[in-house]
Amino acid sequence: MAHYRTTISSTWDAMTAFAYMADFSNAATWDPGVVTARQVSSSDVGLGTRFELLASFNGRQLPLTYEVTVFEPPRRVVLRAETDMVLSVDEITFSPSAQGCEVTYDADLRTRGWFKLTAPVIALLFKGIGTRARVGLERELNP
Repeated sequence: MAHYRTTISSTWDAMTAFAYMADFSNAATWDPGVVTARQVSSSDVGLGTRFELLASFNGRQLPLTYEVTVFEPPRRVVLRAETDMVLSVDEITFSPSAQGCEVTYDADLRTRGWFKLTAPVIALLFKGIGTRARVGLERELNP
């Protein structure tokens, strides 16, 4: 399993940061590993909302459909994507701070099937992906 966790201080209040992060179509703005992202369900963002992402991973593009599985504004949102090769669960939590809020991003990526053989390499690559995404998050959450 690959895991990445980071906490970012934001000048936004928790509700504003929550609304931005829960709308996972914004991932293409802050995550350089995401080529495209769009909402595919027609309702407002909430429990069950789905997003299609095209992720670039080690030179390959991987389509992922994320679904919001936990929606607790302005405290927590969890998104999950599952394919034959990977299971990705991203949990984002928000807590108020004197300057705005703290945003904690906790991502787990589990390899599946024959792709499990690559798990040690994927874990190393995932840390680099997380570090690059953190830079984008810091930029977006502190305009």
